[in-house]
Amino acid sequence: MNSKQQRVAAVTGAAGGLGLGIAQRLARAGYQVVAIDRAPQVEQATQPLRDEGLKVQAVVLDIADEEAVRRMVADVDARYGRFDILVNNAGIHPKIDGERNSFLKMTTLQWNEVIGINLTAAFVLCREVAPLMRRQKWGRIVNMSSRAGRTLVETAGIHYAAAKAGMIGMTRIIASEVAGDGITANCIAPGRIESPMTTQGSDAQRAMLVGRIPVGRIGTPDEIGHVVEFLVSEDSGYLTGTVIDVNGGTFMC
Repeated sequence: MNSKQQRVAAVTGAAGGLGLGIAQRLARAGYQVVAIDRAPQVEQATQPLRDEGLKVQAVVLDIADEEAVRRMVADVDARYGRFDILVNNAGIHPKIDGERNSFLKMTTLQWNEVIGINLTAAFVLCREVAPLMRRQKWGRIVNMSSRAGRTLVETAGIHYAAAKAGMIGMTRIIASEVAGDGITANCIAPGRIESPMTTQGSDAQRAMLVGRIPVGRIGTPDEIGHVVEFLVSEDSGYLTGTVIDVNGGTFMC
């Protein structure tokens, strides 16, 4: 398959924020997009793209439901005959009044919920999709980590930081196992990006956080979408198992 118009790209967490921005970017680049979210609003959020004549299928799915994930993967394969691109973007980060929950007060239930959605669900999706990519000898996996998975972020809870660090390690193992099959797997580690998740907290907290970003502003979903668009392209075939930091200069190493 030589044309990206024939590629099928699934994006999780696509009802808003970063995921919707990625779905928009890929749809406008000519991909068949499968926009996935547990929120029914994913249908309404992606309708403007279909109104533009773009190829976007909205799927309401709880990615923490392993059987439902298997059915979704089988449905995509049956409908399009391919599964080329997986963008694991969905994630949650519960906070209390914009502040992280101390690990000393965190319950195992709270821990498991975040790890389950932010890491385990991504693992299940990769495991279920990779055989289809292997079958066609081509695939692109992009896993969304975070600056919190790379360094200390004062507002990040321990469950969120652990999941995002785990995403990086998981991606490297996946990349090493499928590299010979024409499949790449990479992570993006965004800093603060405009989204419902990052607007939690007071105006004073937001101003303080922006003041710590060297470029002097919060990033946009489209800027992350631009990086995703490259990582899922034909041109990125020699790039795998790596982490791309997109954070306005807040993490330099």
